[in-house]
Amino acid sequence: MDGNGRTGRALIHLILRRRGLAPRFVPPISLVLASHADAYVSALTAYRYEGSADSPPAQEAIGSCIDRFTADTIRAVIDTDRFGAELDAMETEWRKKLGMVRTDSSVDLLLRVLPSAPVLTVAAAADLIGRSTQRANDAVNQLAAAGVLKQTTLGRRNRAFEVPDLINALTGFERALASPLGDTRQAAPARPVPYRS
Repeated sequence: MDGNGRTGRALIHLILRRRGLAPRFVPPISLVLASHADAYVSALTAYRYEGSADSPPAQEAIGSCIDRFTADTIRAVIDTDRFGAELDAMETEWRKKLGMVRTDSSVDLLLRVLPSAPVLTVAAAADLIGRSTQRANDAVNQLAAAGVLKQTTLGRRNRAFEVPDLINALTGFERALASPLGDTRQAAPARPVPYRS
């Protein structure tokens, strides 16, 4: 309740990045740990054993904590790998909707980075793909016409877009991570989660 747990879980991600164990991305270990909150807190509590660090009870407590962390890390990696495959399939579907997409065109570049930008503007798209605002605007218009992007603002100035397929996928991923069994239909989430449309 005081935020120590959140801080500790954030430090896990920082340590993994700084030690080079997760150079490209950090699997959502903290979300999985939070989905097993009781077991996670029990393992932390056991780790606080007072006495000799090499005593059998202390070693058992350390092992319990390591087991919990290892199991949740494995689940986070597996779930993230599965989600990565889902994103790849989503990009393939987007490309089918668009038809022929020229390699290294603004549309091609935007499709590649779209999973990192579920909501964007034309200016943000231009920054993401390193192209002019006009080229980014053309790419955004093509993606909107194909149904990949959906405009969320009115008018023609300062337009904002969302990627409905991606938002639904992210919501589903978060819901899965919130459930101890990885599926909210089988086990209720351990915390409030967004609704999936």
